[in-house]
Amino acid sequence: MLDNLVKKIFGKREKSGQIAHDRLKVVLIHDRANVSPEVMENLKNDIIKVISNYMDINQKDMDISLENDDNSVALVANIPVNRMKHDAGKRNEK
Repeated sequence: MLDNLVKKIFGKREKSGQIAHDRLKVVLIHDRANVSPEVMENLKNDIIKVISNYMDINQKDMDISLENDDNSVALVANIPVNRMKHDAGKRNEK
């Protein structure tokens, strides 16, 4: 137990070069995906509009965000589905 405490206090620390590299990586990815709050809100509204054609969703609990993963940015959507609309595939053809 004492040796764990000593390791935590005097243990190997991450090198400052690695820390700077990781920070730069985050900054570069953020710059690539620099999206204003207005654009994110418009994107969320468009996704709601399209998905609502096929299913009833819980808009209050949905979460849409951009997440960084190594050298890329991912759009992550967590959208609770209340029920499927079984007639959704049928469109009015005129």
